[in-house]
Amino acid sequence: MSTPSLWKKSATPESLEARAGNTAISLLGIRITEIGPDYLRATMPVDHRHVQPWRVLHGGVSVAVSETLGSIAAYLAVPEGFHVVGIEINANHIAPVPEGQEVTAECRPFHTGRSTQVWQTEIRRADGRLACVSRITCAVLPDPGAEPRR
Repeated sequence: MSTPSLWKKSATPESLEARAGNTAISLLGIRITEIGPDYLRATMPVDHRHVQPWRVLHGGVSVAVSETLGSIAAYLAVPEGFHVVGIEINANHIAPVPEGQEVTAECRPFHTGRSTQVWQTEIRRADGRLACVSRITCAVLPDPGAEPRR
């Protein structure tokens, strides 16, 4: 028996990458690698663009990864005629990620309601150790001028 998908809008990693061109997402090298039935996965290199002066992943960049995945996931999980906006985000930084590694991030839902959604992203180092866990809350809003369908 297959698991039903959470997504109400269709997308592929390639279509998301194309849409992210010339944005902070592409500037940071965040790449969506997998769209599962209820999760998104992404990778990002940790190079000179991503580190603090001590040459480890900057916490603000981890938050940008989480905001990216959570916002995309929330958008894909609302029906046509709706969009989402982030209204709160938090992050706990657990372990440093040295420059030269690649991180993997996975985002899953906590709550996908009609007016708000909450998504959690775990960012892991190359050795699998949890580097950051972050949660974003998004408001679900009707598109301006659209006739929303629920």
